[in-house]
Amino acid sequence: MAAISTDAPYMARDRDLHNRALLRGWLYVVLLVLFALVLVGGATRLTESGLSITEWQPIHGVIPPLNDAEWQDEFQRYQQIPQYAELNKGMSLEAFKSIFWWEWVHRILARSVGVVFALPLLFFWMTRRIERGLGPKLVGILLLGGLQGGIGWWMVASGLVDRVSVSQYRLATHLTLAALIFTATMVVARGLAPHSEPAADRSTQRLAGFLVLLALVQIYLGGLVAGLDAGLSYNTWPLMDGKIIPGDLLLLEPAWRNFFENPKTVQFVHRLGAYTVFVVALWHMIATHRRQPKTTHARRATLLFLLVLVQATIGIGTLLMHVPLHMALTHQGFALVLLGFAAAHWRGTKGAYPLPNEIAVRG
Repeated sequence: MAAISTDAPYMARDRDLHNRALLRGWLYVVLLVLFALVLVGGATRLTESGLSITEWQPIHGVIPPLNDAEWQDEFQRYQQIPQYAELNKGMSLEAFKSIFWWEWVHRILARSVGVVFALPLLFFWMTRRIERGLGPKLVGILLLGGLQGGIGWWMVASGLVDRVSVSQYRLATHLTLAALIFTATMVVARGLAPHSEPAADRSTQRLAGFLVLLALVQIYLGGLVAGLDAGLSYNTWPLMDGKIIPGDLLLLEPAWRNFFENPKTVQFVHRLGAYTVFVVALWHMIATHRRQPKTTHARRATLLFLLVLVQATIGIGTLLMHVPLHMALTHQGFALVLLGFAAAHWRGTKGAYPLPNEIAVRG
């Protein structure tokens, strides 16, 4: 009996580690589906396909048109909105199908994320594999996913009556919430992973967390750029409109509107955001090597800076090439890779979540 009692904490620790590995694998699958969803969403925006489905049918909408009559019915609904009347009048049914499929796949992937997250969560909960304190985090991510579905339709609805495209405010909100869900999922996944180094000092942790925040802000700014098609103008670098600081940045009244509605100002601010991320990532790398030399924290900080450098290069190339589809999607996809690594790095500086039986093992 004494041997069993002595071994019990270690057996419980092994069980906890096994459960964490299962949860971590599930969350990595969720991250992959989220990544695909954001990429398809980007393609949907860039191909002007997001308004091709004019109704929100969470259940019935899973089934696409199956015959000519259903395709004609779907096409007729699209012909009632301003985008068709002002931009696509005379579009053929085949051309409509090409934009319809982008939006349909985007919506199917969005529903798939819900299924891939909710069903395993229910299983893990019923089999008691979720540690105390972890449940609220996972339920919170699930609720954010539900909110994202509503925001997605709120975004689409903005382009069905008085506009030929969706509101840039709503598009940026939709994209940023997707990035936030991706970040939260990555943080939880990495919190469940074993870490080879002790937690970093508080300054390193704070700066790593600040980089995550900067990346999210930059993604929001990128959403505004996409919503205004601001990347299609001023396709030079490092100068913009022939100047380091272009004119007419505060052309609209009141002045705050320029930061959301003036394409020149929005692109300029997005550039400033990129420079800020670059400088902070560089400083973080240098500071971490000074404070935590030859540690995993320092190596991650170096890799994070290199990812920022690659993303900056992709962004400049996308701009100079006048935003071709493949470059724009690469830029958006790599932004998510950068954000995910920044989130994983931040969690890494804090270490793994304490194991439920850790105190008992130490005792």
